[in-house]
Amino acid sequence: MCSGLSSTEDSSEYGPNLKILTPNPQIQELQTIIRDKNTTRSDFKFYADRLIRLVIEESLNQLPYSDCHVETPTGAIYDGLKYRSGNCGVSIIRSGEAMEQGLRDCCRSIRIGKILVESDSDTHIARVVYARFPEDIDKRQVLLMYPIMSTGNTVLQSVNVLKEHGVPEQNIILSNLFCTPQAAKTLVRAFPKLKILTSELHTIAPNHFGQKYFGTD
Repeated sequence: MCSGLSSTEDSSEYGPNLKILTPNPQIQELQTIIRDKNTTRSDFKFYADRLIRLVIEESLNQLPYSDCHVETPTGAIYDGLKYRSGNCGVSIIRSGEAMEQGLRDCCRSIRIGKILVESDSDTHIARVVYARFPEDIDKRQVLLMYPIMSTGNTVLQSVNVLKEHGVPEQNIILSNLFCTPQAAKTLVRAFPKLKILTSELHTIAPNHFGQKYFGTD
């Protein structure tokens, strides 16, 4: 389901760890509805949740799995897969919280931490003002959730905080809906081992997402 960059993009600019959902008419329709200024809030939330679910499910494909064997009701042995233990989600407040339910819908008992990043109104420098994680987050695979990336500065600070708490860079998977080329370049240059999963790489990001989703626009 997941593809690399389109033929119009230079993959050397982004490296192998940035992945984009394979484009199809369904995904493009969802992206269009989210960007349309005439979309009602109820429709916006409904279709945003659909796109979130697609991104979350593909993000889960990036987690490590282990082989397992189960016995079926007929007594046959099935060779299957299961998640390795030690996964968690971290949402960047506030828009990242829109993705929490999509993760819980796929992983019923997964633990979720939170990071709050604020930007100075004058300098636009982002800084972390709050972080709450599971105590053993340094031993977990982390799905970092943030739907819109215009500059990448908020995510950059969030990844730095996770690394300060002992999380290896290669254990962080960023789940994102919309990403600009500028943000992608910022992140892959700063964190070449970070895995990034997004639905689209586009110069126009729907920065109204959080206000529209939570009804504060």
